[in-house]
Amino acid sequence: MPEKKTTKATARKPRAPKHIGLVAKDPYLEPFEAAITGRHDHALWKISQLTHNGKNTLAEFASGHDYYGLHKTARGWVFREWAPTATDIYLVGDFNDWKETEKYRAKRVPGTGNWELKLSAKAVKHGDLYKMHVHWNGGEGERIPAWARRVVQDDDTKIFSAQVWNPEKPYVWKKKKFKANVNPLLIYECHIGMGQDAEKVGSYTEFKDNVLPRVIKDGYNCIQIMAIQEHPYYGSFGYHVSSFFAASSRFGTPEELKELIDTAHQNGIAVIMDIVHSHAVKNEVEGLGNLAGDPNQYFYPGERHEHPAWDSLCFDYGNDGVMHFLMSNCKFWLEEYHFDGFRFDGVTSMLYYSHGLGEAFTNYGDYFNGHQDDNAICYLTLANKLIHEVNPNAITIAEEVSGMPGLAAKFEDGGFGFDYRMAMNIPDYWIKTIKEVSDENWKPSSIFWEVTNRRSDEKTISYCESHDQALVGDKTIIFRLIDADMYWHFKKGDENETVHRGIALHKMIRLVTASTINGGYLNFMGNEFGHPEWIDFPREGNGWSYKYARRQWNLVDNKELCYHWLGDFDERMLSVIKTVKNFQKTPVVEIWHNDGDQVLAYMRGDLVFVFNFSPNRSFTDYGFLVPTGSYDVVLNTDAKEFGGNGLADDSVTHFTNYDPLYVADHKEWLKLYIPARSAVVLKKN
Repeated sequence: MPEKKTTKATARKPRAPKHIGLVAKDPYLEPFEAAITGRHDHALWKISQLTHNGKNTLAEFASGHDYYGLHKTARGWVFREWAPTATDIYLVGDFNDWKETEKYRAKRVPGTGNWELKLSAKAVKHGDLYKMHVHWNGGEGERIPAWARRVVQDDDTKIFSAQVWNPEKPYVWKKKKFKANVNPLLIYECHIGMGQDAEKVGSYTEFKDNVLPRVIKDGYNCIQIMAIQEHPYYGSFGYHVSSFFAASSRFGTPEELKELIDTAHQNGIAVIMDIVHSHAVKNEVEGLGNLAGDPNQYFYPGERHEHPAWDSLCFDYGNDGVMHFLMSNCKFWLEEYHFDGFRFDGVTSMLYYSHGLGEAFTNYGDYFNGHQDDNAICYLTLANKLIHEVNPNAITIAEEVSGMPGLAAKFEDGGFGFDYRMAMNIPDYWIKTIKEVSDENWKPSSIFWEVTNRRSDEKTISYCESHDQALVGDKTIIFRLIDADMYWHFKKGDENETVHRGIALHKMIRLVTASTINGGYLNFMGNEFGHPEWIDFPREGNGWSYKYARRQWNLVDNKELCYHWLGDFDERMLSVIKTVKNFQKTPVVEIWHNDGDQVLAYMRGDLVFVFNFSPNRSFTDYGFLVPTGSYDVVLNTDAKEFGGNGLADDSVTHFTNYDPLYVADHKEWLKLYIPARSAVVLKKN
């Protein structure tokens, strides 16, 4: 056979291997592509299994809340519970004097681990308290049903019980469909109970009436609510969950929470919740710790059963029953309460066998060394798929500190499918800088690197501080900057140098963080105006006091104090950011930095941001090359209305100065007076 000749028509360059999207966008991940595709294939296999090879959807799979729990039907009531190791289950409560009776005895559904009890319409009524009395081989005990939607605590005995919830007038949603305009996403992180001045637990209604209007006025477009899922100990900040389907009753009724969310939606505000699927409280009567004689029904056995740092239990994400429970939980909050998404707490703890404790995570190999929980990775991936299947506009955020690649990358690219990840490096950087670096040594190059250091294919939520930095034992930025002088020199006219420094840097730190986002920005309730107290929930060590478990709104409302300067600045800062369409997608273009002068400048769209971090050097006619034209000041941290010195005349329009060397680049010199420890934002006309 004659040899085939190669011609121009037949010659082809060898094709480069086709990589999964995550690797194609980041070649440094190529050595770990097998692990990335393995995780992706695991998720695809699990989806196929749970959906019966695509005959159903993940949303149909995640409907356990419609089956389990106590439900009113056309014929009466039906109660169901998943308890494979139970030998008998009774409902006990107000309706039968808390005694086991045959009428309220459930039956095992043949061939399953489910139990079912059908009752007449009059067998229970709205408001009745109840529990399960569960029997198993070798023991028995009272338990709150795992799927209970309403759980209350007795004021006197402090005992928790499930409660029948079937009001005559169910809540009617005024805003039935909602899609938030969150470009960029501006999050106001908040806690219902501590959202008021009074030394008590605040309510959903009080938050709706008193705090939500502040959020709207300030310009945030999303509230992230903590501690919604029922938790036995108030001081856990909502992170030791006992009843995953019950909105915490200490803040009010389900209808009141729905009204809060509905009101937010009517005002264009998205509402997401902190969802805790990383662990659960160890309590057995209130929680899932030992529902029916099997401590491992929901949780990993052996050494992985308990979290070594959190005194809690770790879910077994490889168990289909647990997957069903947690995924149904996601769908429940989206459908029943119209939440717009979730911030998943403790993702680092879920990803690693070590829970991330004692790990440095210095190179890519640390994310693919076999020490990762593939079951948890699969769960998080499927949860994201499900959430966006139920609501394509939903928002999901990962609270993750290790830097696992792909968390906020698309599922199709081999990612986990989160919309955003928390930029947890930024608050750590600010804390370290304020604590350890003298003002004269703050380097603009380091600051700019830290606030822009992120993966190009993953959106992040930038923040200076969250609730974590406000907890007792830690310090907020304002307290690190000013400390006790907050108490003695925060009245207008009585500020000392420490207060002046603190006010100036508080604004600058927020501006450089918020103005460099590639996804969203977060602020914790009260920190925008420099709330002076840490958070310390009532506990034995403080005499069960609510003094530090509240927000002192009276301080920012008092125009004689300095707090309102910071609050007013925060409001103006957000309004400036929102003048640029899709601000978060606009490239951050560095114009200049000089660590010796401590000056930094960059552009986003038609906005120019200029910072002078020097504590004692002001500059006259400091020049930057910018697009030719005229520029007006739209924000100045040094303005008197924000507690500054007002040294510059912000009414002046700044015109660029011709330079023949840069004509081809269409750039000229913009020369500014930039006082020490100040920042200015200019808009190109």
